Amino acid sequence: MPDIDLPTVIFALVALFVAFKLRSVLGMRNQGRPPGGLAPLRRAPGPASPVVAPREPPVEAPAPPPALPPVVDRWKTVAEPDAWSGLDAIAAADSSFTAQAFLSGARAAYDMVVHAFAAGDTATLQSLMAPEAFANFDAAIRARAAAGHTMTTTVVSIDGATIAGAQRDGPTAQISVRFASKLASVTRDSAGAVVDGSPTEVVDHVDLWTFVRDVRSRDPNWRLTATQSERP
Repeated sequence: MPDIDLPTVIFALVALFVAFKLRSVLGMRNQGRPPGGLAPLRRAPGPASPVVAPREPPVEAPAPPPALPPVVDRWKTVAEPDAWSGLDAIAAADSSFTAQAFLSGARAAYDMVVHAFAAGDTATLQSLMAPEAFANFDAAIRARAAAGHTMTTTVVSIDGATIAGAQRDGPTAQISVRFASKLASVTRDSAGAVVDGSPTEVVDHVDLWTFVRDVRSRDPNWRLTATQSERP
């Protein structure tokens, strides 16, 4: 029997033991794992995470329209008390109406009508007046021209313009304005002699003019429908 090298046998046994342990730990195949890497992680079973819908931004409610001031405060600086209820009715039918803007336009119309009448400018008068009022002014201009007279008028100042009356009849709004003004007016004959008024004297005038407008119309302009002279 050949001699057995004991150290060699011991080394071989140790090698076999180590090889057996490695095989039992690592296995002989990949068992479905990706080669050269670790197996993919799997989430442990459990309740599914709730799905949260994106939060809609809050919808802001529109701001309420500003409350109208009380009647006593709304019109007292621009109108006489008798006109307040009529102005309320007009403002209810036409949300764009303001007494201040109306009076500004009325002042401009007063100045234009006075000068156009003196100059015999019927085209301007017709654009500012209702037909019945224009007919009266046109007749006066024709009578003056037939007499050979000429007229010159200067609006020195408009000292006041106050709403004296207002009403609404269906779609028709009507407002009367009391004007206090200073005018210098003179009428001359064909020879240039003064027949009425004075080229240098300034006279106080108080006039009540009435304007109308259809509140359904897109045309924002008011038209003069009547004039009346009052004592200053």
